[in-house]
Amino acid sequence: MSGEVSQLEELKAAIRGQLDSLDCVIGWEQGYDPLHATPLFIRSEADLERLTISPLAVHNPATYTTGFKGKKIGLVVRGCHSRSVIELLNEKLIERDEVVLFGLCCDGVVSQRKIRAALPADPGFVEAVELGKDELHITVAGEQATLKLQEVLADKCLHCAYPDPLVADVLIGEKHAPRQAASPACQDAFEALGNEEKLAFWQDTMSRCIRCYACRNVCPMCVCQDHCIATSRDHLWMSQENTPVENFMFQMIHVSHLTGRCTECGECERACPVDIPLMLLRRYMNKQVREVFGHQAGIALDKTPPLLTFQVEEARIKERDW
Repeated sequence: MSGEVSQLEELKAAIRGQLDSLDCVIGWEQGYDPLHATPLFIRSEADLERLTISPLAVHNPATYTTGFKGKKIGLVVRGCHSRSVIELLNEKLIERDEVVLFGLCCDGVVSQRKIRAALPADPGFVEAVELGKDELHITVAGEQATLKLQEVLADKCLHCAYPDPLVADVLIGEKHAPRQAASPACQDAFEALGNEEKLAFWQDTMSRCIRCYACRNVCPMCVCQDHCIATSRDHLWMSQENTPVENFMFQMIHVSHLTGRCTECGECERACPVDIPLMLLRRYMNKQVREVFGHQAGIALDKTPPLLTFQVEEARIKERDW
């Protein structure tokens, strides 16, 4: 923990040095209980004292960038967050000179879903949390439970190829050795199912969707919310009925709009109040884009997503050979 404390102080010093020239810096602070963090919008040195960078700080700050258009802001970013920023820059949704990136080399963040499943009972209000080097000590109703951090890390962290920011103005922490991305076991298991089994899975899963649109609202790449087809009164494509068919139609439209743009930050799945495994859809569509177009979202600047471009003949699709 001493390393994390020193990194926090280093980060605070870096932000403090640029705060006067920024309208806001977005990071994290403790949320409604010791187990949860929440986004922090730093506008003064007093706000800065609430900053935290623990594995409990899971929100993607890039989600808020388009709401600050025309202002200069700072973002505290991990590797996956920096990919979202790169994609926003590539689509000209934000400008590079309007954002200062305070990068954190990342060892992973927790999954609240996994923590809930690992605790012996519904956590309710958490009284205290102590973070060790490899363990998480949680006190609920006077009783302490100890969880291994590795066992409650978010799935995205277990298979992350980019734990360190790919673009940053300030970098905090020690960079990791290069990693190879791997497909999560849950993804491989799902894709091995037959078509009828997949359909049955989604019919059952979408029956518990409450159409709250948290997955849409939290996505850093879903920027057309005021004109979203899902909440339009024009029923040409879909209605606002809460049925498995309409819910799945919404998700199909959503994932289609994100194809080749999704940076797999996992915010959609994290924000879902009924634990729908939305990343199964996003990872699958991203895999198709990699195989067909050789493109991966958010890993290099000045790369336009292939579905936002047009070429008479794609380099990797030899139509004339068919």
